[in-house]
Amino acid sequence: MGARPIGIDLFSGAGGMSLGFEQAGFDVVAAVEKDPIHAATHKFNFPDWAILARDISRVTGAQLRDAAGIGDRAVDVVFGGAPCQGFSLIGHRVLDDPRNALVRDFVRLVRELEPRAFVFENVKGLTVGAHRRFLDELVSAFAAAGYEVREPWKVLNAAEHGVPQSRQRLFLMGARRGEICPSYPAPTTSRAGTSKASHLELGPSCADALGDLPDAERFDALTGSDTIRLDAAAWGEPSAYARLARCLANDAWFFGHPREWDATVLTSSMRTAHTAISRRRFAETHEGEIEPISRLFRLPSRGVSNTLRAGTDAERGAFTSPRPIHYALPRLVTVREMARLHGFPDWFRFHATKWHGARQIGNAVPPPLARAVAGAVMTALGLKPVRCQAAMPLGDPSLLTMGMQEAASHFGEAVAIGRRTMKSGARKRKQHEIEAARTMVALNG
Repeated sequence: MGARPIGIDLFSGAGGMSLGFEQAGFDVVAAVEKDPIHAATHKFNFPDWAILARDISRVTGAQLRDAAGIGDRAVDVVFGGAPCQGFSLIGHRVLDDPRNALVRDFVRLVRELEPRAFVFENVKGLTVGAHRRFLDELVSAFAAAGYEVREPWKVLNAAEHGVPQSRQRLFLMGARRGEICPSYPAPTTSRAGTSKASHLELGPSCADALGDLPDAERFDALTGSDTIRLDAAAWGEPSAYARLARCLANDAWFFGHPREWDATVLTSSMRTAHTAISRRRFAETHEGEIEPISRLFRLPSRGVSNTLRAGTDAERGAFTSPRPIHYALPRLVTVREMARLHGFPDWFRFHATKWHGARQIGNAVPPPLARAVAGAVMTALGLKPVRCQAAMPLGDPSLLTMGMQEAASHFGEAVAIGRRTMKSGARKRKQHEIEAARTMVALNG
């Protein structure tokens, strides 16, 4: 590991950016994530690296260095996306507003860690209207910290970087003065079914992403668990995209660490109970259209998914992630199917409940998009990625079934996220999902 450049992920969530940077050749030695359930999922997927499950305002550069065990070693890149909700544009200086403290903490940690480069990711909306003022101040803050920002900044669409989903995100890329500032990665794919540029490869479609996955509704065990072991006959013929997701191709690991995992187990696939009326409405909705009652999008088999959203956490009403309708089946997609649409490989797992699992995906940067950005950073810094040979084991599966209090206790932290204000029936169903998942973990050893 010592020969590989190192990165630190701020606001890591479950680890979409961490995975993309790892696949580009960085070792992401430390991460910060306030939500302890997200932090536990990150720890499962990246067990060899440190995760601090605390509010970023309570984290210092020295603490991150200590947790990562890197001493005075130079940090090559710091990256992350501060949660965008509640950004304030009120006041003479926007960044002085307390509601923008998370962004200030990102800049502060860049200053303290002194990485060679940084990547700041956020919503497309920051580039328009009055929010341009916010970005101008942010660029000035980085300049005061000794960093040059690549301008003009760009919004990148995941569908142009090998992901079967239209998802636009702003990226600010910068480098310490004296370093070469990273350039934005050029598109490599066009949206499935809408190729307009002859030099671009046609991107994967929803059918490419999901066509080989077994239908979760065929298996009763997935009513109370998110995992099931299947024989080879249960899987369909994979597309080139699905072969990467299943790690069947030689280059499926890119420059990341191979994981020790059981490819015969279908994970993150707990079923959803739909009423007959809902199923009829789903079936009557054409591909690529919105079901009028639920307002859910039905995936186009030969096109790409709409933007997968996270819903909201407890502090903002605890609204569930709006999973789209499967293009061929009258049901919502599973968490694993969401993960395929987002560019996550099948070894990468999420919290066992649908609520948390879907939220973790909706909050994440698609790993292929993060990998493209990270590759541009690698090039600018004059580094060459090194392929990994030794496999890394995954973490303790119990990390994927923890409730909020249990996960916070695991990291030695008080609960940082408010209690969800959902209806009692929904709360009971989620608790049942957690208890059922724990039972299956115990039975499977």
